[in-house]
Amino acid sequence: MKTRIERDSMGELEVPETALYGAQTQRAIDNFPVSGKTMPETFIRALLTAKSAAAQANAKLELLPLNVANAISEVVAELLASPDLMSHFPVDVYQTGSGTSSNMNANEVLATLASAKVGEVVSANDHINYV
Repeated sequence: MKTRIERDSMGELEVPETALYGAQTQRAIDNFPVSGKTMPETFIRALLTAKSAAAQANAKLELLPLNVANAISEVVAELLASPDLMSHFPVDVYQTGSGTSSNMNANEVLATLASAKVGEVVSANDHINYV
């Protein structure tokens, strides 16, 4: 399998080349391979929907650039319509109790897709997680 190098506050990590997620999701995959079952699709759909709503609310409050907020909402709609939705959310259902791994998985996927849409870096933490 071909990989790419992703970097976060904990250092460098190999991630599958075609993955839409980044280092924090890969760390969750590596560190919590408990059951082999991913989060329920209904949960992922609800999480993505909440992130779209938060992006639009933050744009209305002028806390997030409108083009970034719209890109986030557009990629959420595209993901929700995708038959491959769950392939982007590989985090085990049994993870740390706070849900950080699932949240960051969603943030990284949305940041990757929104960045491509707007042609600038959309940050998983500074933009997607801005709630």
